[in-house]
Amino acid sequence: MATVTPDQIAGFVGKETGVSDWLVVDQDRINTFADVTEDHQFIHVNPEAAKMTPFGTTVAHGFLTLSLLSKLAENSVLILEGVKMGVNYGFEKVRFINPVKSGKRVRGHFTLMSADQKIPGQWAFKYAVKVEIEGEEKSALMAEWLSMQFV
Repeated sequence: MATVTPDQIAGFVGKETGVSDWLVVDQDRINTFADVTEDHQFIHVNPEAAKMTPFGTTVAHGFLTLSLLSKLAENSVLILEGVKMGVNYGFEKVRFINPVKSGKRVRGHFTLMSADQKIPGQWAFKYAVKVEIEGEEKSALMAEWLSMQFV
């Protein structure tokens, strides 16, 4: 993560701030997510039944892919100098475009859309995020992700 001062933020708006490392979405990760969310739909957890679907294999939950944004953002978003904490604020848009098949690798691309100081010491950030699937033309998801940083 790049640490920046408030005076530098405007220079990053409209620019890609980072691309994450690749992250494997394997069947163990999918099964664990299914257990935590109690979403055991066969397309996620039953490889034999999933073979009969158009996907030909199990796929990650869309919400699993979305939840990986926190990990993918670790070295790809800007951090304000002197930050005390950052929090998720929500999403403007989320679209699940292409399922992530078990065993595939994904990575995130982050572009700063806006950064505004709401009150002194409280900054709102909006990132355009694309989650790429290795070897595939279509992205897994696209989103506009909102976060707050407190300095």
